Amino acid sequence: MSKKEQRNRYSDSELQEFDQLIIEKIEKAKEQLEFYESQLAEINESGETRVRGLDDGVGTSESERLNMMINRSKKHITYLENARARIANKVYGVCRETGKLISKDRLRAVPHATLSIEAKQLGKR
Repeated sequence: MSKKEQRNRYSDSELQEFDQLIIEKIEKAKEQLEFYESQLAEINESGETRVRGLDDGVGTSESERLNMMINRSKKHITYLENARARIANKVYGVCRETGKLISKDRLRAVPHATLSIEAKQLGKR
């Protein structure tokens, strides 16, 4: 095994780098959440479920879609905040199934990941 494979955690400087990435993602996710909430408030304040002249069914569907997006955004923010807690505890980036480090590329793409690609593929079998 190479030295990289033998490591059991990322260095403090690497963790700081991931923390900054996650902070930026949390800010963007909160902006998105505010947008969805303002759209839903706009629909609710209008006193009707109509959106730009659409019929009631479509307006209700839009409200339901916005509620779904709000819930999804809140969940995503929670996942990112949990990732920051793992950074603080210096266990960030360790696969919860294999105990190996999750690749940096995967963590950059999905910073709240708790499974390596290897573990994810094994779980699907």
